[in-house]
Amino acid sequence: MPYQEAELVNWNELTRTRTELSSAFLRILGYFREDGPKAISAIEQAIRERNAVALVTPAHTLKGEAAQFGANRLSAIAEHIETVARRCVETREDPDELIEIVVALRPCFTETLALLDRDSNPLVARRQPAFGRRTDGGPQGFGRAV
Repeated sequence: MPYQEAELVNWNELTRTRTELSSAFLRILGYFREDGPKAISAIEQAIRERNAVALVTPAHTLKGEAAQFGANRLSAIAEHIETVARRCVETREDPDELIEIVVALRPCFTETLALLDRDSNPLVARRQPAFGRRTDGGPQGFGRAV
């Protein structure tokens, strides 16, 4: 599947990661929040320098970190960059064909991180109604006559 068609976030994968990481989830997400822009900056710098070798490692790192959180589109974009960069290294070509996709990388990361942050925010209303409270707009509390 081309990266353009990949879903932004696979919620099942994110839930699985949250369960596996348990209390470490928010800490690891924080690392991703910090490391992602560094990898993207390195990719952008490498493309400006037309340096295929310098594209491989940050793209590979971003691919794996994004996949861990179910960020499928971001991971697919990074994988495409890595694959093309490796081919360019082998054939000694400039990675100019990656310019457009590298330009799309940072907005994709920003959009993805906003979704992950919104879903991971402990203040987001995911709570069940409290016992004895009505959610249909009727009278609140126990024992109230209707």
